[in-house]
Amino acid sequence: MAGSREMNVTRRTLLASATAFAAMPAAARAEVVVAEAPFSLNALLAEAQTLAAAPYTPGTRVPEEWLNLSYDQYRMIWFNSQRGIWADTDRPLQLDMFPAGLYFPRPVEINIVEDGMARTLGFDIDLFDTTDQFPTMPVDTRMGYSGLRLRAELNTPGIYEEFMVFQGASYFRAIANRQNYGISARGLALCTGDATGEEFPEFTRFWVEAPHPGDTAFHVHAMMDSPSLTGLYSFVIEPGRPTNVAVRATLFPRVDLDHVGIGALTSMFLFDDTNHIRFDDFRPAVHDSEGLLAWNNAGERLWRPLANPRTLQISHFVDDGPRGFGLMQRTRRVEDYADFEARYENRPSLWITPEGDWGAGSVQLVEIPADLEVYDNIVAYWRPRAVIPAGQPYDFAYRMQWGDGPGGLPDVAAVTNTRIGGNYDRSATVVAIDFEDHPALSGDVAELTHHISAGTVDLSTGILERNPGTGGVRLAFSFTPGDQTAIEMRAQLRRAGQLVSEVWLYRWTA
Repeated sequence: MAGSREMNVTRRTLLASATAFAAMPAAARAEVVVAEAPFSLNALLAEAQTLAAAPYTPGTRVPEEWLNLSYDQYRMIWFNSQRGIWADTDRPLQLDMFPAGLYFPRPVEINIVEDGMARTLGFDIDLFDTTDQFPTMPVDTRMGYSGLRLRAELNTPGIYEEFMVFQGASYFRAIANRQNYGISARGLALCTGDATGEEFPEFTRFWVEAPHPGDTAFHVHAMMDSPSLTGLYSFVIEPGRPTNVAVRATLFPRVDLDHVGIGALTSMFLFDDTNHIRFDDFRPAVHDSEGLLAWNNAGERLWRPLANPRTLQISHFVDDGPRGFGLMQRTRRVEDYADFEARYENRPSLWITPEGDWGAGSVQLVEIPADLEVYDNIVAYWRPRAVIPAGQPYDFAYRMQWGDGPGGLPDVAAVTNTRIGGNYDRSATVVAIDFEDHPALSGDVAELTHHISAGTVDLSTGILERNPGTGGVRLAFSFTPGDQTAIEMRAQLRRAGQLVSEVWLYRWTA
């Protein structure tokens, strides 16, 4: 898990500080094309299957001097804003690259697909600008790019703004229009949280299809490789608010896969009103995501506030045929974070909608202890119950929505906040759950019933009352944990026997 956290730290800081890029004229683009071949997805699938039949061979690492760059030195080189892909055309997409090195030891291959041909871009140091303090670096056939950035005309004609980045292992991230980067996604998670250690499959090759004037959807394909599998991914990307991404993938396992994470999400949660007492910080909350939302096959909306535990915590939400899940950033007021630089209120939520029947399994949530906000310490994904056997292709597809939150879910009252802390004389722990001002909660609160469970812990009956600050409803209860170190809690609201709220779930830890 430590490796996962280190990788996420670098991605967060590097993407946050990267310089905005422009695009490369056609003449310069031709100078860095080093190979050309017909493009066919069927041929790439066959290649992935052939690759999986052979032992895994990691790619070549860049020269040692590039790996030994400090973080500050790596920031001294950036893509030349005058030399991106397709800037000299009327195409609606532009493409930039990042140099390999530092935290990205193995370069990826980047191909431009046009007129049925895939043209491989070679590394050209002249496409980058540097400060006068950047050291002289060796450039040979081992050097390459670490990833790519996509930009489009989102708001102003002629101004191409970034909306998606692929960089590092199988990580990628996107934003809705006018949002800031926050949560990340991964092509696949393998053995996350297992005692034997986590494996990080890598996107080793990319193919970006040249769009036509007027296109609003863009196509990117990626080859995945790791000791356990190979695979081919296709992304159909529609930037906007939200930014929608359709994902289709085929895996070719080299070994039996008993712990696979599909639709994997990675985010950061440091503190909020549930655990602020542990942090000496002027800000009321610090997180990229505040809760896990799941829509199960029973039709329930489950809301699990995220936690920053003192020890590694793994939670399973068992389901058969999930309808959707994601990590949400619901709190959207600037004063709820009071951070005018990080702007956590402007980070995207990310919702996963499965395509087809995903069968039996569970939404898995991994929460890793963290003491600083630079660590991505939250992982969520769908884990199939059945083992994926070696040698058998495995297909899956899903849709991603990057933005303010999903639509089309059951129309019940959402949880807006959870507060946890001691009562007035510290004889018990109080939990206060706030539900939004929703038509289902209107009228006399006495018409609502609440249902709370917390295992065998000594639990109060709970109080349900109107919240005069929000117009919604608050459910408050207290408990005395005794010698228990972890307590699974569940609460919900009903009217005339019908569920009218999200199902609130929480794991309290001592």
